[in-house]
Amino acid sequence: MRTFNHVGAVLLLLGGMSAALCETMQTESFDQDPGWDGLNNRSEAFERRTVTQDFGYTPEAKTGEAPGAIGGSLTPDGTPAYYATPIPASTFDTPFQASGTIRVDKGPGNALFGFFNAGTINEWRTPNTIVFRINGRGDTFHAHIECATSKWRANAGVIGTYDKVADRMHPIEFPGDSVHTWSLSYDPAGGDGHGVIAATFDNERAEIRLSEVLRADGAAFNRFGLLNVVKHADSPGSFWIGGLTLNGEAVGLYNDPHWEALNNRKTYVTDNVRPRFNFGYSPTQYAGGIAAGEMGGLFFRGDCRYPEKLAYYGARLGTLTLEKPLRASGKLVLRRAISDSTTLLGFFHSTHSVEVNESQSHSMPRDVLGFAIEGPSAQGFYLYPVYRVHGEGENNGVAPGSRLIYPDGMPHTWALEYTPAADGADARITLTVDDTTVTMPVSAEHVATGASFDRFGLITPWIDGNGQVAYFDDLTFTAKQ
Repeated sequence: MRTFNHVGAVLLLLGGMSAALCETMQTESFDQDPGWDGLNNRSEAFERRTVTQDFGYTPEAKTGEAPGAIGGSLTPDGTPAYYATPIPASTFDTPFQASGTIRVDKGPGNALFGFFNAGTINEWRTPNTIVFRINGRGDTFHAHIECATSKWRANAGVIGTYDKVADRMHPIEFPGDSVHTWSLSYDPAGGDGHGVIAATFDNERAEIRLSEVLRADGAAFNRFGLLNVVKHADSPGSFWIGGLTLNGEAVGLYNDPHWEALNNRKTYVTDNVRPRFNFGYSPTQYAGGIAAGEMGGLFFRGDCRYPEKLAYYGARLGTLTLEKPLRASGKLVLRRAISDSTTLLGFFHSTHSVEVNESQSHSMPRDVLGFAIEGPSAQGFYLYPVYRVHGEGENNGVAPGSRLIYPDGMPHTWALEYTPAADGADARITLTVDDTTVTMPVSAEHVATGASFDRFGLITPWIDGNGQVAYFDDLTFTAKQ
């Protein structure tokens, strides 16, 4: 860690008077544990969880009179598990289809079956997928369809009924412990040539029309079968597939087909339990730093209603405000990210930003200025500037032109700068990620409300959600104004 003074410009000649702007910057390369301040960042408040995957082939007649089925108990978890058959390499330019019967056991659960790529399973939504998602609801279950491209952009639908008044689809509650028919197909020529995914469930139909952007992203599929939802550990559910036809050919299940298997018969204990935070100093070297050692790990959204569900890890600073410039830069890598997840990095306050309160009207904590990694499933994951002052004022959404990044383990460089209002120009935040720069205005009203910051690092949002695995290195940031 190094601290140094940066003297910026700056002679203003007004009637013989001069002034100099000066700030103290701090750098941290994490060559060793810097001993930064932490709150719940290595959580023990939530128990580790035992995960059991127990699915594959059975000779029993699970979906009717014919013997043989594929299925069993699948558990959502961060470790991928599947039982699948290789298929000819397929893309969004290739038609393919499957159909059969299914029986979903009563109870909870959240699992996938359909077309996927065995080489790209590392989160939900899983890239390179066209699948059903079976969502157990006790005595009933929902059947969703979803797809994700090679660039983590996604779309989804549901087997349901349309409510004209609410302008939304309501999932059909299919009864558990009974046999249903299904089909799943992809037509590259449908939807004005962009491609259409069609699904039926007991003669109820749903479809996803690929947009031009999704089609351009592309996707590659090399397996058909069962796949767990790859996120934090959750309740298991079980279902069984029989009467299977794949690309026009019947798949015999009278005998064991010896499909390819990964972690499908396994019991283990996992730390990936929401929100069991596990981030801070790490001796690893994922973010592209010049030497081993960095900051990061497993980072969940928080929940401001509960003290054990708020967390941070940050360097101690002198008190900073919006009256003077703020700057930070460094390297980062996103290794895992799933839907409804956020990582926040920047300047924050060690008390205000983790204040326990009942309000769920804001995701952003008070007194924060930095950037977020998050985004709607339809777009993937943006890296964009964010702020919230000490009151209600905050940025509204992703800044136009913000950079998309992927949870693919590729390092990025970034630089953040807050510039106070001057010479008639509004205050603004400028964020550069690799070769992409975006600017976000900060209104005069928000600046007048003010904010104070005494830490720099990782801070949880105030509304809960899923997790990401991200790392940061070679950081430089304002430590004193």
